[in-house]
Amino acid sequence: MRSSTLFPRITKHSRVLPTRLSAPVTATLDGQCVPPSNSLVEFGAYIGGKKVAAGGIPEAVSLVREHNNDSPVPDAYVWVGLHEPAAPEVEWLAEVFGLHPLAVEDAIKAHQRPKVERYGDSLFVVLKTVAFLDHEVLTASSEIIGTGEIMVFVGPDFVVTVRHGRHCPLADVREKLEDKPKLLSRGPTGVLHAIADHVVDKYLHVADLMQAELEEVEAAVFAEVSSRDINRIYQLKREMLELKRAVGPLQTPFNALPQRRMIPSDMREYFRDVGDHLSRVCEQVQASNELSDSILQAALARSNALANEDMRKISSWVAIISVPTMIAGVYGMNFEHMPELKAVYGYPLVICVMVVACTLLHRAFRRNGWL
Repeated sequence: MRSSTLFPRITKHSRVLPTRLSAPVTATLDGQCVPPSNSLVEFGAYIGGKKVAAGGIPEAVSLVREHNNDSPVPDAYVWVGLHEPAAPEVEWLAEVFGLHPLAVEDAIKAHQRPKVERYGDSLFVVLKTVAFLDHEVLTASSEIIGTGEIMVFVGPDFVVTVRHGRHCPLADVREKLEDKPKLLSRGPTGVLHAIADHVVDKYLHVADLMQAELEEVEAAVFAEVSSRDINRIYQLKREMLELKRAVGPLQTPFNALPQRRMIPSDMREYFRDVGDHLSRVCEQVQASNELSDSILQAALARSNALANEDMRKISSWVAIISVPTMIAGVYGMNFEHMPELKAVYGYPLVICVMVVACTLLHRAFRRNGWL
């Protein structure tokens, strides 16, 4: 992250927790809901910018809420990270943290449009993740940009991240925050900012790599010996559209995020910074998308021009060869009364006429740029 290390320590303001947050949490829930197991990447309870030991998620939640109820500054929260969880696991967390059913349904099904929504006293943020995929052998069906999703539930005393896809893991974000108590002390919205900044950094990296690919293809199109690989250009165009769909829809809701009441006033400038970086990515993606259109049109025009050059060369050689063919065809008709048939110098004369005619045609075509 570009600016995380420069964040000053932010003083938390006292706030009154909702009634549901002070209720005790038990590990046993009714119905088919089960605690996350295989999908659980990591969880932690954080108090005053430091991670505290907790035996499980229910214990961590109880510890955090007891601290916030007794402390004048509620600076404790729980961060739970999941990777491609099953429906009962997300529903269990919904019972623990009081998540909205519509947001839970979106987190389970995935393949959601990037968005920022508010449900009561919590935020639900959907971020598309992207990654540039390397291939030893690139084919027409190869995927250049891999996509995934990160759903983030942000409440007064919790952060729940649900990640779909293998791209953009959050382990580095958690480690960086845990190494710097000043960053952890910013609370759940600070975690949301760190995740958003990490994802937008990935956008910038992938956009730069895609721009480099487009510039390489552009140079190949206008090279003297052009590969005329229209499939490669169309493939990059398709991937640019995929990147645009991942980045574009997030710009408007994220630019409006600093104005939401749930974002502390001293955190809004950091979200505006991420919004500025996101706007830069959107502009770069839009410019690259337009460049891919231009490259595709130029490649098609270049291909047509080269095809016309080939046809002119073929037509020129056909015209040159037609002269001796015509003369040989006339004298191959075996008529008895034909001029120069019995002349001593008839044969070399005809050959000279063929050579001179072909030479003059070749010079004329070269002077006109056909050969």
